[in-house]
Amino acid sequence: MNECKANHCIECEVVSCKNHCGSENYCALDKIKVGTHECNPTMDQCTDCLSFELK
Repeated sequence: MNECKANHCIECEVVSCKNHCGSENYCALDKIKVGTHECNPTMDQCTDCLSFELK
């Protein structure tokens, strides 16, 4: 497995994502895409990281 380069501008606690940096709670991507599954989101639970990839 390649060494993860944590992007300290993107915090992440989703350890099941292949872009998560192991023991550090950061993402390895340079940028992420955030979207929603709601027509009119009103809470943070309505948003999604569209850059998520299952390990």
